[in-house]
Amino acid sequence: MRIQFDFGAVLTEWPLLLHGICWTMGLTAVATVLGLALGIAFAWARASGPTWLHWVVGAYVELVRNTPFIVQLFFIFFGLPAAGVKLSPETASVIAMVVNLSAYATEIIRAGIAATPRGQIEAAQSLALGRVQIFTRVVLPPALAKVWPAMTGQIIIVMLGSAVCGQISTPELSYAANLIQSRNFRAFESYIVATLLYLALAIALRRLLQWAGPRLVFGR
Repeated sequence: MRIQFDFGAVLTEWPLLLHGICWTMGLTAVATVLGLALGIAFAWARASGPTWLHWVVGAYVELVRNTPFIVQLFFIFFGLPAAGVKLSPETASVIAMVVNLSAYATEIIRAGIAATPRGQIEAAQSLALGRVQIFTRVVLPPALAKVWPAMTGQIIIVMLGSAVCGQISTPELSYAANLIQSRNFRAFESYIVATLLYLALAIALRRLLQWAGPRLVFGR
């Protein structure tokens, strides 16, 4: 039996694919900004915060890092309504991605903070800088510079993990591929195209983050 492939049947649905790409990148952008902000705050709490906060953040990090992303997503979307908190698929997806990224970012940034030379901090203290100034101006920028390659990889993992969000009807790329193959029954072609698009997005995002890191995040 000869199998004939018809990628044209998938590519003619390009508006749907484009819509899915926009949602995937939009979710990733919001999750990156909020996840990094929380990761920095939580890393400070683990490195320099009070003991009780250190343990609270530590428990949060261990809980998120040792449970599957899809379970976290389903808990937020299907579990929270039982407690009276009903969220849209898009909002639940953003929250799940932020929670996931912030937990991993916490440990990545904490590793960079731990690598800061003690003499550098003491020099800042001798200049009468406050704790906040020391952290934001002396400790954080070089820490982020050290761990930015690892952070870039983690952001890409979260972007690829957003494919799971289609399971709760968030209209991202994998949801678009599922919808297309349900219409034309071209599952092989649909998922090949989606795979290539995810590959292109990952490469583009990596290059964007490599460019943006030293210019917009931690400076040179």
